[in-house]
Amino acid sequence: MRQQLVTLAGGIAAIALYAGILYAGAATIRDRESAAAPDFVLETPDMGETEFSAEAEDVPFDMIAPDASDTTPDASGQGESSSRSTETTARAIEPRQFGLPDEVTTKPLERIEPRSPLSDVNKDKPKTPTVLRQPVALAAGLIRFDKMTLQLDGIEPEAAERTCESGGKSWPCGMVARTAFRNFLRARAVTCDVAGNGTNETVTGQCTVGGQDPAAWLVANGWATPLPGSALEVQGEAARKAKLGFFGDDPRDFRQTPMPFDDPSAAASMDEAAPDL
Repeated sequence: MRQQLVTLAGGIAAIALYAGILYAGAATIRDRESAAAPDFVLETPDMGETEFSAEAEDVPFDMIAPDASDTTPDASGQGESSSRSTETTARAIEPRQFGLPDEVTTKPLERIEPRSPLSDVNKDKPKTPTVLRQPVALAAGLIRFDKMTLQLDGIEPEAAERTCESGGKSWPCGMVARTAFRNFLRARAVTCDVAGNGTNETVTGQCTVGGQDPAAWLVANGWATPLPGSALEVQGEAARKAKLGFFGDDPRDFRQTPMPFDDPSAAASMDEAAPDL
């Protein structure tokens, strides 16, 4: 029993000692903080004890009394009325001073013609050939693509309903010319220089098919008439003298010489590969 009391007393004494150490440490830390940052008391003056002086009042700068030396007359008895004046002259700033003069604004407006452009946009812009695929010949020189109809430049438009007279007989030369033109195209891609977007309209342009001018081919074979002044007039006159195309007989008559086609692959034999057109 005595041993238990001694143990209990020792525990209580240890707890008291530990609490005293903690309290002493806290007091030491608080004293250090007070010494490092002392309490600052803001002193506010009493407004009743403040005396205001009439000289300290705000006075406009242009109401300050001028200096006596500035108004003292000179030897001739005349004072300088415009020199050394403490009154500042402010420059007037008005919108009218920064606008147009009255002789311009009071006159009525006059519409003038716009100036011409500094450069021709269409002329300076390089033309890129357009590759048109899946051509369908509507007539000799008239080609229909997906959303565009193209008329070959340099030749007159031909109608597929055209008829010709030969040997006292009438034959559908327009349809024959269209068939010959389709055989020449053979669904090959056509490279043309066309203007515009080429959508739902008929355009005119110069084209090539396999490196050959289709308009020149039609004129040379008599299936088209060149325009006056065109470079194709010489070939058209040669076809007229040779009685080719529209100027000859009906090529469907097998008793006559078969209708010539300018087809480089026709001369190739069965063992030789056809040239790439």
